[in-house]
Amino acid sequence: MKFEKRERIETDVLIIGGGTAGCYAALTLQKESNAKVLIVEKAAIRRSGCLAAGVNALNAYIVKGRKPQDYVDYATKDAAGIVRHDLLLTMSERLNGVTKVLEDLGLVILKDENGEYMARGNRNIKINGENIKPILADAVLQLPNTTVMEHVIMTDYLVENGEIKGAVGFSLRNNVAYEIYAPYVICATGGAAGLYRPNNPGFSRHKMWYSPFNTGAGYAMGIKAGAEMTTFEMRFIALRCKDTIAPTGTIAQGVGAKQVNADGEVYETKYGLTTSQRVYGTVKETLDGHGPCYLATEGITSEQNMDLLKAYLNMAPGQTLKWLESGEGPQQQNVEIEGTEPYIVGGHTASGYWVDTKRETTIRNLFAAGDVAGGCPQKYVTGALAEGEIAALAIAERWQNEQGANAGTVNNVATGGKVNAARAAANTVSTTVAAQAKTYLDAYDTFLTGEAPLYTTEQLEEAMQRAMDSYAGGIGSYYRFNGKQLAKAKARIEELIGMAEQLKAENLHDLLFIYELKERLVVCLTLIAHLGARKETRWHSFAENRDYPETSDEWLCYVNSVATDKGIEIRQRPLVTSDSYEHQDGAAVSKGGAL
Repeated sequence: MKFEKRERIETDVLIIGGGTAGCYAALTLQKESNAKVLIVEKAAIRRSGCLAAGVNALNAYIVKGRKPQDYVDYATKDAAGIVRHDLLLTMSERLNGVTKVLEDLGLVILKDENGEYMARGNRNIKINGENIKPILADAVLQLPNTTVMEHVIMTDYLVENGEIKGAVGFSLRNNVAYEIYAPYVICATGGAAGLYRPNNPGFSRHKMWYSPFNTGAGYAMGIKAGAEMTTFEMRFIALRCKDTIAPTGTIAQGVGAKQVNADGEVYETKYGLTTSQRVYGTVKETLDGHGPCYLATEGITSEQNMDLLKAYLNMAPGQTLKWLESGEGPQQQNVEIEGTEPYIVGGHTASGYWVDTKRETTIRNLFAAGDVAGGCPQKYVTGALAEGEIAALAIAERWQNEQGANAGTVNNVATGGKVNAARAAANTVSTTVAAQAKTYLDAYDTFLTGEAPLYTTEQLEEAMQRAMDSYAGGIGSYYRFNGKQLAKAKARIEELIGMAEQLKAENLHDLLFIYELKERLVVCLTLIAHLGARKETRWHSFAENRDYPETSDEWLCYVNSVATDKGIEIRQRPLVTSDSYEHQDGAAVSKGGAL
Protein backbone atom coordinates (compact mmCIF):
# COMPACT_ATOMS: atom_id res chain seq x y z
CA MET A 1 0.00 0.00 0.00
CA LYS A 2 1.00 3.60 -0.64
CA PHE A 3 -0.64 6.94 -0.02
CA GLU A 4 -3.10 7.56 -2.83
CA LYS A 5 -2.83 11.32 -2.59
CA ARG A 6 -0.36 13.97 -1.48
CA GLU A 7 -2.08 17.23 -0.67
CA ARG A 8 -0.51 20.66 -0.25
CA ILE A 9 -2.14 23.09 2.20
CA GLU A 10 -1.21 26.71 2.89
CA THR A 11 -2.21 28.63 5.99
CA ASP A 12 -1.02 31.59 8.03
CA VAL A 13 -0.65 29.84 11.36
CA LEU A 14 -0.35 26.09 11.89
CA ILE A 15 -1.12 24.82 15.39
CA ILE A 16 0.08 21.26 15.94
CA GLY A 17 -1.98 19.75 18.75
CA GLY A 18 -5.58 20.54 19.63
CA GLY A 19 -5.23 20.21 23.40
CA THR A 20 -5.35 22.86 26.09
CA ALA A 21 -2.68 25.24 24.80
CA GLY A 22 -3.49 24.72 21.12
CA CYS A 23 -7.18 25.47 21.48
CA TYR A 24 -6.59 28.59 23.53
CA ALA A 25 -3.99 29.82 21.07
CA ALA A 26 -6.59 29.56 18.30
CA LEU A 27 -9.14 31.53 20.34
CA THR A 28 -6.56 34.26 20.94
CA LEU A 29 -5.45 34.44 17.30
CA GLN A 30 -9.04 34.82 16.16
CA LYS A 31 -9.54 37.71 18.55
CA GLU A 32 -6.26 39.49 17.84
CA SER A 33 -5.68 39.03 14.10
CA ASN A 34 -7.16 38.19 10.73
CA ALA A 35 -4.72 35.33 10.24
CA LYS A 36 -5.99 32.07 8.81
CA VAL A 37 -5.46 29.33 11.41
CA LEU A 38 -5.23 25.56 10.96
CA ILE A 39 -5.26 23.19 13.94
CA VAL A 40 -4.02 19.66 13.29
CA GLU A 41 -4.92 17.09 15.94
CA LYS A 42 -4.19 13.36 15.81
CA ALA A 43 -7.39 12.54 17.74
CA ALA A 44 -10.64 14.55 18.03
CA ILE A 45 -10.30 17.83 19.88
CA ARG A 46 -13.43 17.47 22.04
CA ARG A 47 -11.78 14.66 23.99
CA SER A 48 -8.09 14.81 23.15
CA GLY A 49 -5.01 15.55 25.23
CA CYS A 50 -4.60 15.58 28.98
CA LEU A 51 -8.03 17.10 29.60
CA ALA A 52 -9.84 14.25 27.87
CA ALA A 53 -11.43 12.93 31.06
CA GLY A 54 -11.73 16.29 32.77
CA VAL A 55 -10.34 17.60 36.06
CA ASN A 56 -11.90 18.52 39.41
CA ALA A 57 -9.69 21.53 40.15
CA LEU A 58 -7.61 24.22 38.51
CA ASN A 59 -4.26 23.73 40.17
CA ALA A 60 -2.70 27.04 39.13
CA TYR A 61 -4.67 30.06 40.28
CA ILE A 62 -3.84 33.21 42.23
CA VAL A 63 -6.29 32.88 45.12
CA LYS A 64 -7.52 35.79 47.19
CA GLY A 65 -4.73 37.30 49.26
CA ARG A 66 -1.98 35.99 46.93
CA LYS A 67 -0.13 37.57 44.03
CA PRO A 68 1.58 36.21 40.88
CA GLN A 69 5.05 36.49 42.43
CA ASP A 70 3.91 34.08 45.16
CA TYR A 71 3.29 31.46 42.51
CA VAL A 72 6.68 32.16 40.93
CA ASP A 73 8.34 31.68 44.32
CA TYR A 74 6.48 28.40 44.94
CA ALA A 75 7.42 26.92 41.55
CA THR A 76 11.02 28.09 41.87
CA LYS A 77 11.41 26.44 45.27
CA ASP A 78 9.77 23.23 44.10
CA ALA A 79 12.23 22.98 41.20
CA ALA A 80 15.25 23.83 43.39
CA GLY A 81 15.91 27.00 41.42
CA ILE A 82 16.15 25.55 37.91
CA VAL A 83 13.38 27.61 36.33
CA ARG A 84 12.99 30.56 34.00
CA HIS A 85 11.84 33.56 36.05
CA ASP A 86 10.48 35.39 33.00
CA LEU A 87 8.38 32.43 31.89
CA LEU A 88 6.93 31.78 35.34
CA LEU A 89 6.06 35.42 35.89
CA THR A 90 4.38 35.99 32.52
CA MET A 91 2.40 32.77 33.00
CA SER A 92 1.36 33.59 36.57
CA GLU A 93 0.14 37.04 35.59
CA ARG A 94 -2.36 35.46 33.18
CA LEU A 95 -3.69 32.57 35.29
CA ASN A 96 -6.78 34.35 36.58
CA GLY A 97 -7.58 35.98 33.26
CA VAL A 98 -7.72 32.71 31.33
CA THR A 99 -9.78 31.20 34.15
CA LYS A 100 -12.39 33.94 33.71
CA VAL A 101 -12.53 33.21 29.98
CA LEU A 102 -13.17 29.52 30.71
CA GLU A 103 -15.95 30.43 33.13
CA ASP A 104 -17.52 32.71 30.52
CA LEU A 105 -17.43 29.82 28.05
CA GLY A 106 -19.43 27.67 30.46
CA LEU A 107 -17.01 26.04 32.91
CA VAL A 108 -18.62 25.55 36.33
CA ILE A 109 -16.37 26.93 39.08
CA LEU A 110 -17.56 26.16 42.61
CA LYS A 111 -18.29 29.14 44.82
CA ASP A 112 -18.88 29.67 48.54
CA GLU A 113 -21.80 31.44 50.21
CA ASN A 114 -20.16 34.80 49.45
CA GLY A 115 -19.83 34.09 45.75
CA GLU A 116 -16.06 33.61 45.98
CA TYR A 117 -14.27 30.78 44.18
CA MET A 118 -13.80 27.81 46.51
CA ALA A 119 -10.08 27.43 47.13
CA ARG A 120 -8.33 24.10 47.63
CA GLY A 121 -5.09 25.02 49.34
CA ASN A 122 -3.08 28.12 48.47
CA ARG A 123 -3.08 27.84 44.68
CA ASN A 124 -6.10 25.76 43.60
CA ILE A 125 -9.79 26.32 43.02
CA LYS A 126 -12.50 23.66 42.77
CA ILE A 127 -14.44 23.13 39.54
CA ASN A 128 -16.90 20.76 37.92
CA GLY A 129 -14.52 20.04 35.09
CA GLU A 130 -15.62 16.81 33.46
CA ASN A 131 -16.62 18.83 30.37
CA ILE A 132 -13.75 21.30 30.37
CA LYS A 133 -12.29 20.02 27.10
CA PRO A 134 -15.60 19.91 25.16
CA ILE A 135 -16.30 23.47 26.33
CA LEU A 136 -12.92 24.63 25.04
CA ALA A 137 -13.13 22.62 21.81
CA ASP A 138 -16.68 23.76 20.98
CA ALA A 139 -15.57 27.38 21.23
CA VAL A 140 -12.76 26.68 18.76
CA LEU A 141 -15.01 24.79 16.34
CA GLN A 142 -17.23 27.88 16.07
CA LEU A 143 -14.40 30.19 15.01
CA PRO A 144 -14.98 31.52 11.47
CA ASN A 145 -11.34 31.77 10.37
CA THR A 146 -10.07 28.56 11.94
CA THR A 147 -10.02 25.07 10.41
CA VAL A 148 -9.59 21.90 12.46
CA MET A 149 -8.15 18.75 10.88
CA GLU A 150 -8.69 15.75 13.14
CA HIS A 151 -7.12 12.30 13.03
CA VAL A 152 -4.01 13.67 11.33
CA ILE A 153 -0.52 13.06 12.74
CA MET A 154 2.34 15.46 12.03
CA THR A 155 5.79 13.90 11.94
CA ASP A 156 8.40 16.40 10.74
CA TYR A 157 8.98 20.14 10.57
CA LEU A 158 9.99 21.88 7.37
CA VAL A 159 12.83 24.28 8.20
CA GLU A 160 15.07 26.46 6.05
CA ASN A 161 17.92 28.65 7.30
CA GLY A 162 16.77 28.28 10.87
CA GLU A 163 13.19 29.37 10.13
CA ILE A 164 10.01 27.28 10.22
CA LYS A 165 8.22 26.80 6.91
CA GLY A 166 5.59 24.22 7.88
CA ALA A 167 5.30 20.52 8.61
CA VAL A 168 4.29 17.22 7.05
CA GLY A 169 1.98 14.48 8.23
CA PHE A 170 -0.68 12.00 7.23
CA SER A 171 -4.34 11.22 7.83
CA LEU A 172 -5.37 8.24 9.91
CA ARG A 173 -8.79 8.07 8.25
CA ASN A 174 -8.11 8.97 4.62
CA ASN A 175 -5.27 7.73 2.45
CA VAL A 176 -3.74 11.22 2.21
CA ALA A 177 -0.32 12.61 3.11
CA TYR A 178 -0.04 16.34 3.77
CA GLU A 179 2.48 19.08 3.15
CA ILE A 180 1.34 22.02 5.23
CA TYR A 181 3.10 25.34 4.68
CA ALA A 182 2.81 28.17 7.17
CA PRO A 183 5.02 31.12 8.13
CA TYR A 184 4.13 30.57 11.80
CA VAL A 185 3.78 27.33 13.74
CA ILE A 186 2.76 26.68 17.35
CA CYS A 187 3.78 23.33 18.77
CA ALA A 188 1.30 22.25 21.46
CA THR A 189 1.65 18.47 21.34
CA GLY A 190 2.10 17.78 25.05
CA GLY A 191 4.87 15.86 26.80
CA ALA A 192 6.19 12.32 26.52
CA ALA A 193 4.76 9.19 28.14
CA GLY A 194 5.63 5.55 27.57
CA LEU A 195 9.42 5.96 27.61
CA TYR A 196 9.86 3.67 30.62
CA ARG A 197 8.39 0.39 31.79
CA PRO A 198 5.13 1.41 33.47
CA ASN A 199 3.71 0.40 36.84
CA ASN A 200 1.22 -1.97 35.24
CA PRO A 201 2.76 -4.10 32.46
CA GLY A 202 1.13 -6.05 29.65
CA PHE A 203 -2.37 -5.13 28.57
CA SER A 204 -2.60 -2.51 31.34
CA ARG A 205 0.64 -0.71 30.41
CA HIS A 206 -1.30 2.31 29.15
CA LYS A 207 -3.10 2.74 32.48
CA MET A 208 -0.73 5.48 33.49
CA TRP A 209 -0.76 8.89 35.13
CA TYR A 210 -0.19 10.89 31.94
CA SER A 211 -1.98 10.64 28.60
CA PRO A 212 -0.52 7.55 26.88
CA PHE A 213 -1.13 9.20 23.50
CA ASN A 214 1.31 12.02 24.25
CA THR A 215 4.41 10.41 22.84
CA GLY A 216 6.82 13.32 22.68
CA ALA A 217 6.00 14.10 19.04
CA GLY A 218 6.65 17.83 19.41
CA TYR A 219 9.92 17.24 21.25
CA ALA A 220 11.06 14.76 18.61
CA MET A 221 10.24 17.05 15.69
CA GLY A 222 12.14 19.88 17.34
CA ILE A 223 15.14 17.74 18.26
CA LYS A 224 15.44 16.41 14.70
CA ALA A 225 15.16 19.95 13.31
CA GLY A 226 17.96 21.27 15.55
CA ALA A 227 15.88 23.19 18.10
CA GLU A 228 17.50 23.76 21.48
CA MET A 229 16.00 21.79 24.37
CA THR A 230 16.29 22.34 28.10
CA THR A 231 16.22 20.44 31.40
CA PHE A 232 15.10 17.01 30.16
CA GLU A 233 16.94 15.59 33.16
CA MET A 234 14.24 17.06 35.44
CA ARG A 235 11.92 14.14 34.84
CA PHE A 236 8.47 14.04 36.39
CA ILE A 237 7.51 11.12 38.59
CA ALA A 238 4.02 11.33 40.00
CA LEU A 239 3.10 10.13 43.50
CA ARG A 240 -0.08 8.17 42.93
CA CYS A 241 -2.50 5.67 44.45
CA LYS A 242 -1.15 2.17 44.03
CA ASP A 243 -2.47 0.12 41.10
CA THR A 244 -5.03 2.67 39.92
CA ILE A 245 -2.44 5.47 39.38
CA ALA A 246 -5.11 7.90 40.60
CA PRO A 247 -3.96 11.38 41.74
CA THR A 248 -3.09 11.83 45.40
CA GLY A 249 -3.42 15.60 45.66
CA THR A 250 -7.17 15.42 46.18
CA ILE A 251 -6.58 13.26 49.26
CA ALA A 252 -3.56 15.12 50.61
CA GLN A 253 -5.08 18.57 50.17
CA GLY A 254 -8.75 17.67 50.44
CA VAL A 255 -8.58 15.96 53.83
CA GLY A 256 -5.05 16.89 54.91
CA ALA A 257 -3.81 13.28 54.83
CA LYS A 258 -0.14 12.84 55.78
CA GLN A 259 2.32 10.41 54.22
CA VAL A 260 3.00 7.55 56.65
CA ASN A 261 5.03 4.35 56.49
CA ALA A 262 3.93 0.83 57.45
CA ASP A 263 4.67 1.62 61.11
CA GLY A 264 2.29 4.59 61.03
CA GLU A 265 5.14 7.12 61.25
CA VAL A 266 4.75 10.40 59.39
CA TYR A 267 7.77 10.60 57.12
CA GLU A 268 7.01 13.45 54.71
CA THR A 269 8.65 16.10 56.91
CA LYS A 270 11.84 14.02 57.16
CA TYR A 271 12.63 14.36 53.46
CA GLY A 272 10.95 17.61 52.50
CA LEU A 273 7.68 18.62 50.91
CA THR A 274 8.62 19.48 47.34
CA THR A 275 7.11 17.30 44.61
CA SER A 276 10.28 15.27 44.08
CA GLN A 277 10.94 14.93 47.82
CA ARG A 278 7.49 13.43 48.40
CA VAL A 279 8.31 10.72 45.86
CA TYR A 280 11.84 10.26 47.19
CA GLY A 281 10.62 9.85 50.77
CA THR A 282 8.26 7.09 49.69
CA VAL A 283 11.01 5.30 47.78
CA LYS A 284 13.54 5.68 50.63
CA GLU A 285 11.17 4.40 53.30
CA THR A 286 10.45 1.35 51.16
CA LEU A 287 14.16 0.69 50.53
CA ASP A 288 14.83 1.00 54.27
CA GLY A 289 12.27 -1.68 55.03
CA HIS A 290 9.48 0.58 56.29
CA GLY A 291 7.08 0.10 53.42
CA PRO A 292 4.47 0.00 52.13
CA CYS A 293 3.66 3.68 52.38
CA TYR A 294 0.27 5.33 52.65
CA LEU A 295 -1.75 8.50 52.83
CA ALA A 296 -3.25 8.41 56.32
CA THR A 297 -7.01 8.62 55.77
CA GLU A 298 -8.23 6.22 58.48
CA GLY A 299 -10.59 8.04 60.78
CA ILE A 300 -11.65 10.85 58.45
CA THR A 301 -15.28 11.91 58.79
CA SER A 302 -18.10 10.22 56.89
CA GLU A 303 -18.62 13.44 54.97
CA GLN A 304 -14.97 13.53 53.93
CA ASN A 305 -15.18 9.86 52.96
CA MET A 306 -18.14 10.51 50.69
CA ASP A 307 -16.48 13.61 49.20
CA LEU A 308 -13.47 11.51 48.20
CA LEU A 309 -15.64 8.78 46.68
CA LYS A 310 -17.47 11.37 44.58
CA ALA A 311 -14.31 13.27 43.61
CA TYR A 312 -12.56 10.16 42.30
CA LEU A 313 -15.69 8.90 40.55
CA ASN A 314 -15.53 12.05 38.42
CA MET A 315 -11.76 12.07 37.99
CA ALA A 316 -10.33 8.56 38.36
CA PRO A 317 -13.26 6.14 38.73
CA GLY A 318 -10.95 3.14 39.08
CA GLN A 319 -9.99 4.33 42.57
CA THR A 320 -13.61 4.67 43.70
CA LEU A 321 -14.39 1.23 42.27
CA LYS A 322 -11.42 -0.21 44.16
CA TRP A 323 -12.76 1.20 47.41
CA LEU A 324 -16.27 -0.10 46.73
CA GLU A 325 -15.08 -3.56 45.69
CA SER A 326 -12.99 -3.94 48.83
CA GLY A 327 -15.88 -2.82 51.01
CA GLU A 328 -13.57 -0.36 52.75
CA GLY A 329 -13.35 3.27 51.76
CA PRO A 330 -10.65 5.77 52.73
CA GLN A 331 -12.32 6.23 56.12
CA GLN A 332 -11.67 2.58 56.98
CA GLN A 333 -8.23 2.08 55.38
CA ASN A 334 -5.24 4.19 54.50
CA VAL A 335 -4.55 4.67 50.80
CA GLU A 336 -1.38 2.93 49.60
CA ILE A 337 0.85 5.10 47.38
CA GLU A 338 3.71 4.60 44.95
CA GLY A 339 5.75 6.48 42.37
CA THR A 340 4.98 6.15 38.68
CA GLU A 341 7.26 5.64 35.73
CA PRO A 342 9.22 8.79 34.79
CA TYR A 343 7.74 11.19 32.23
CA ILE A 344 9.05 14.22 30.35
CA VAL A 345 6.38 16.85 30.97
CA GLY A 346 7.14 20.55 30.77
CA GLY A 347 3.88 21.41 32.53
CA HIS A 348 5.09 19.88 35.79
CA THR A 349 8.85 20.25 35.48
CA ALA A 350 11.07 22.50 33.36
CA SER A 351 11.63 20.05 30.49
CA GLY A 352 11.04 21.07 26.89
CA TYR A 353 11.89 23.55 24.19
CA TRP A 354 14.23 26.41 25.10
CA VAL A 355 12.02 29.42 24.41
CA ASP A 356 12.17 33.18 24.82
CA THR A 357 9.69 35.14 26.92
CA LYS A 358 7.18 35.16 24.05
CA ARG A 359 7.52 31.34 23.77
CA GLU A 360 9.41 31.39 20.49
CA THR A 361 11.85 28.50 20.13
CA THR A 362 15.35 28.74 18.67
CA ILE A 363 13.79 28.02 15.27
CA ARG A 364 12.43 31.37 14.12
CA ASN A 365 8.62 31.64 14.00
CA LEU A 366 8.21 28.26 15.72
CA PHE A 367 6.54 28.72 19.10
CA ALA A 368 5.93 26.19 21.89
CA ALA A 369 3.17 26.23 24.50
CA GLY A 370 1.99 23.96 27.30
CA ASP A 371 3.70 20.73 28.29
CA VAL A 372 6.07 20.88 25.32
CA ALA A 373 7.62 24.22 26.38
CA GLY A 374 10.47 24.13 28.91
CA GLY A 375 11.57 26.38 31.75
CA CYS A 376 8.17 26.94 33.35
CA PRO A 377 7.05 24.15 35.70
CA GLN A 378 3.76 23.83 37.58
CA LYS A 379 1.66 25.07 34.66
CA TYR A 380 -1.23 22.66 34.93
CA VAL A 381 -4.34 23.55 32.90
CA THR A 382 -4.41 27.32 33.32
CA GLY A 383 -0.68 27.67 32.72
CA ALA A 384 -1.04 25.84 29.40
CA LEU A 385 -3.87 28.20 28.48
CA ALA A 386 -1.70 31.17 29.42
CA GLU A 387 1.20 29.98 27.27
CA GLY A 388 -1.12 29.40 24.33
CA GLU A 389 -2.28 32.98 24.74
CA ILE A 390 1.27 34.37 25.02
CA ALA A 391 2.46 32.56 21.88
CA ALA A 392 -0.64 33.58 19.94
CA LEU A 393 -0.31 37.24 20.93
CA ALA A 394 3.32 37.27 19.74
CA ILE A 395 2.34 35.76 16.39
CA ALA A 396 -0.66 38.07 15.99
CA GLU A 397 1.52 41.13 16.52
CA ARG A 398 4.17 39.90 14.09
CA TRP A 399 1.57 38.90 11.52
CA GLN A 400 -0.27 42.21 11.65
CA ASN A 401 2.99 44.12 11.33
CA GLU A 402 4.00 42.08 8.27
CA GLN A 403 0.61 42.65 6.69
CA GLY A 404 1.05 46.37 7.09
CA ALA A 405 4.54 46.29 5.65
CA ASN A 406 3.44 44.25 2.64
CA ALA A 407 0.06 45.75 1.88
CA GLY A 408 -1.62 44.96 -1.43
CA THR A 409 -2.69 41.87 -3.32
CA VAL A 410 -1.06 39.50 -5.76
CA ASN A 411 -2.28 36.59 -7.87
CA ASN A 412 -2.09 33.21 -6.19
CA VAL A 413 -1.53 30.42 -8.69
CA ALA A 414 -2.49 27.70 -6.23
CA THR A 415 -5.94 29.15 -5.54
CA GLY A 416 -6.56 31.01 -8.78
CA GLY A 417 -7.49 34.15 -6.90
CA LYS A 418 -5.95 37.16 -5.18
CA VAL A 419 -4.44 37.10 -1.69
CA ASN A 420 -2.57 39.44 0.60
CA ALA A 421 0.98 40.01 -0.59
CA ALA A 422 2.44 39.17 2.85
CA ARG A 423 0.61 35.89 2.86
CA ALA A 424 1.74 35.03 -0.64
CA ALA A 425 5.36 35.84 0.15
CA ALA A 426 5.31 33.77 3.33
CA ASN A 427 3.89 30.76 1.54
CA THR A 428 6.45 30.71 -1.25
CA VAL A 429 8.07 27.28 -1.12
CA SER A 430 11.72 26.94 -2.08
CA THR A 431 13.09 23.92 -3.88
CA THR A 432 15.02 23.03 -0.72
CA VAL A 433 11.88 22.92 1.42
CA ALA A 434 9.93 21.08 -1.25
CA ALA A 435 12.71 18.46 -1.34
CA GLN A 436 12.52 18.10 2.45
CA ALA A 437 8.80 17.47 2.23
CA LYS A 438 9.23 14.88 -0.51
CA THR A 439 11.85 13.00 1.53
CA TYR A 440 9.56 12.79 4.55
CA LEU A 441 6.52 11.77 2.51
CA ASP A 442 8.51 9.13 0.65
CA ALA A 443 9.45 7.64 4.02
CA TYR A 444 5.76 6.96 4.73
CA ASP A 445 5.49 4.88 1.58
CA THR A 446 8.69 3.02 2.45
CA PHE A 447 7.18 1.83 5.74
CA LEU A 448 3.96 0.87 3.94
CA THR A 449 5.63 -1.15 1.19
CA GLY A 450 8.72 -2.67 2.79
CA GLU A 451 9.32 -6.25 3.86
CA ALA A 452 8.18 -7.09 7.37
CA PRO A 453 11.09 -7.84 9.78
CA LEU A 454 11.06 -10.62 12.35
CA TYR A 455 10.05 -8.17 15.12
CA THR A 456 7.08 -5.85 15.66
CA THR A 457 6.61 -2.25 16.73
CA GLU A 458 5.20 -3.43 20.06
CA GLN A 459 8.25 -5.59 20.72
CA LEU A 460 10.60 -2.68 20.07
CA GLU A 461 8.54 -0.45 22.36
CA GLU A 462 8.80 -3.00 25.16
CA ALA A 463 12.55 -3.33 24.55
CA MET A 464 12.90 0.44 24.79
CA GLN A 465 10.95 0.54 28.05
CA ARG A 466 12.99 -2.31 29.56
CA ALA A 467 16.28 -0.62 28.64
CA MET A 468 15.19 2.73 30.06
CA ASP A 469 13.85 1.10 33.22
CA SER A 470 17.00 -0.92 33.86
CA TYR A 471 19.71 1.54 32.85
CA ALA A 472 18.22 5.06 32.85
CA GLY A 473 16.58 5.26 36.27
CA GLY A 474 13.18 3.62 36.02
CA ILE A 475 10.92 2.03 38.62
CA GLY A 476 12.97 -1.18 38.66
CA SER A 477 16.11 0.67 39.76
CA TYR A 478 14.24 2.93 42.18
CA TYR A 479 14.87 5.84 39.78
CA ARG A 480 18.68 5.59 40.26
CA PHE A 481 21.34 5.49 37.55
CA ASN A 482 25.07 5.92 36.97
CA GLY A 483 27.27 6.75 33.99
CA LYS A 484 27.96 3.15 32.97
CA GLN A 485 24.26 2.34 33.04
CA LEU A 486 23.45 5.38 30.92
CA ALA A 487 26.07 4.27 28.38
CA LYS A 488 24.30 0.90 28.08
CA ALA A 489 20.94 2.64 27.73
CA LYS A 490 22.32 4.90 24.99
CA ALA A 491 23.76 1.98 23.04
CA ARG A 492 20.49 0.05 23.24
CA ILE A 493 18.33 3.03 22.21
CA GLU A 494 20.61 3.72 19.22
CA GLU A 495 20.26 0.06 18.21
CA LEU A 496 16.47 0.28 18.48
CA ILE A 497 16.42 3.48 16.40
CA GLY A 498 18.10 1.59 13.59
CA MET A 499 15.74 -1.37 13.95
CA ALA A 500 12.69 0.92 13.89
CA GLU A 501 13.59 2.07 10.39
CA GLN A 502 13.07 -1.52 9.17
CA LEU A 503 9.51 -1.85 10.45
CA LYS A 504 6.58 -2.55 8.14
CA ALA A 505 3.13 -0.97 8.37
CA GLU A 506 0.14 -2.97 7.15
CA ASN A 507 -2.19 0.02 7.47
CA LEU A 508 -2.31 3.65 8.56
CA HIS A 509 -2.68 2.84 12.25
CA ASP A 510 0.40 0.65 12.04
CA LEU A 511 2.20 3.63 10.52
CA LEU A 512 1.01 5.81 13.41
CA PHE A 513 2.46 3.33 15.94
CA ILE A 514 5.78 3.25 14.08
CA TYR A 515 6.08 7.01 14.22
CA GLU A 516 5.05 7.13 17.87
CA LEU A 517 7.82 4.64 18.63
CA LYS A 518 10.31 6.70 16.63
CA GLU A 519 9.26 9.81 18.56
CA ARG A 520 9.78 8.13 21.89
CA LEU A 521 13.20 6.80 20.87
CA VAL A 522 14.39 10.28 19.85
CA VAL A 523 13.23 11.68 23.20
CA CYS A 524 14.92 8.81 25.06
CA LEU A 525 18.27 9.56 23.43
CA THR A 526 18.09 13.24 24.39
CA LEU A 527 16.95 12.37 27.91
CA ILE A 528 19.90 10.02 28.43
CA ALA A 529 22.28 12.78 27.34
CA HIS A 530 20.75 15.20 29.84
CA LEU A 531 20.78 12.70 32.72
CA GLY A 532 24.49 12.16 32.18
CA ALA A 533 25.32 15.83 31.68
CA ARG A 534 24.12 17.12 35.06
CA LYS A 535 26.89 16.11 37.48
CA GLU A 536 24.82 16.31 40.65
CA THR A 537 21.58 15.11 42.22
CA ARG A 538 19.42 18.23 42.52
CA TRP A 539 16.01 16.51 42.52
CA HIS A 540 15.96 13.23 44.40
CA SER A 541 14.16 10.52 42.38
CA PHE A 542 13.55 12.88 39.46
CA ALA A 543 17.25 12.49 38.60
CA GLU A 544 19.00 10.24 41.12
CA ASN A 545 22.60 10.24 39.84
CA ARG A 546 24.57 7.68 41.91
CA ASP A 547 27.91 8.98 40.58
CA TYR A 548 27.06 12.43 41.91
CA PRO A 549 24.65 11.94 44.84
CA GLU A 550 24.97 15.49 46.25
CA THR A 551 23.80 18.91 45.09
CA SER A 552 26.46 21.23 43.67
CA ASP A 553 26.30 25.02 43.29
CA GLU A 554 28.30 24.60 40.09
CA TRP A 555 25.19 23.14 38.51
CA LEU A 556 22.82 25.93 39.47
CA CYS A 557 22.34 26.44 35.74
CA TYR A 558 20.38 25.05 32.80
CA VAL A 559 21.50 21.93 31.00
CA ASN A 560 20.47 22.43 27.37
CA SER A 561 21.09 20.41 24.24
CA VAL A 562 21.07 20.59 20.46
CA ALA A 563 21.11 17.53 18.22
CA THR A 564 23.83 17.63 15.58
CA ASP A 565 25.17 15.13 13.06
CA LYS A 566 27.82 14.29 15.68
CA GLY A 567 25.31 13.52 18.44
CA ILE A 568 23.66 15.44 21.26
CA GLU A 569 25.65 18.60 22.00
CA ILE A 570 25.26 19.66 25.65
CA ARG A 571 25.14 23.38 26.44
CA GLN A 572 25.31 24.93 29.87
CA ARG A 573 23.39 28.19 30.20
CA PRO A 574 23.33 30.59 33.16
CA LEU A 575 20.08 31.17 35.04
CA VAL A 576 17.70 33.77 33.63
CA THR A 577 16.54 35.99 36.48
CA SER A 578 15.22 38.98 34.52
CA ASP A 579 11.62 39.59 33.46
CA SER A 580 12.44 39.22 29.77
CA TYR A 581 14.71 37.02 27.65
CA GLU A 582 15.51 36.99 23.93
CA HIS A 583 17.51 34.43 21.98
CA GLN A 584 21.05 35.44 21.11
CA ASP A 585 23.25 33.41 18.80
CA GLY A 586 26.33 32.20 20.56
CA ALA A 587 25.00 33.02 24.03
CA ALA A 588 25.38 29.46 25.20
CA VAL A 589 28.53 28.38 26.94
CA SER A 590 29.40 24.98 25.62
CA LYS A 591 30.48 22.50 28.24
CA GLY A 592 31.45 19.04 27.16
CA GLY A 593 30.40 17.92 23.73
CA ALA A 594 28.41 15.31 21.96
CA LEU A 595 27.39 12.44 24.19
